[in-house]
Amino acid sequence: MNRLVLKTIIIVSVLLSCYSCKNDKTKTTMTSEIKLQGLTLNNNEKWVANEETHMGMQRIDSILKNNVLNDGKTLGKALSKQTSYIIKSCDMTGDAHDQLHIVLVPILEEISEIKDIKSTSVLEKKVTTLQNLIETYFNYFKI
Repeated sequence: MNRLVLKTIIIVSVLLSCYSCKNDKTKTTMTSEIKLQGLTLNNNEKWVANEETHMGMQRIDSILKNNVLNDGKTLGKALSKQTSYIIKSCDMTGDAHDQLHIVLVPILEEISEIKDIKSTSVLEKKVTTLQNLIETYFNYFKI
């Protein structure tokens, strides 16, 4: 009798967990690196970015992860503030600077487009793309 009760409990638990997974309405964001033409590592190591650039990218990442707005204009303004900080504070030179531009230009383009988006679904797609670009930055740069 104990085996029958145990089997029943296990079956019910599995069924409930399957049902709850299917009906999970929480939004999860999967990010993945975007391959950008010409972007390479520095002899299999990350490039060294200046502290301000890295801090600005961390702030952009935080804004995106904590974004609860469905307003492209407000989100774009907050993100533009950080990119302006990065651009004004950048004192990088040489190959590291050139590599930064390969990832920074698409980020700037995405942010510029986000400002004009009214549709929530389009905004979500743009935010995901931007998150992937930020992940790409962190995969290629460190301080």
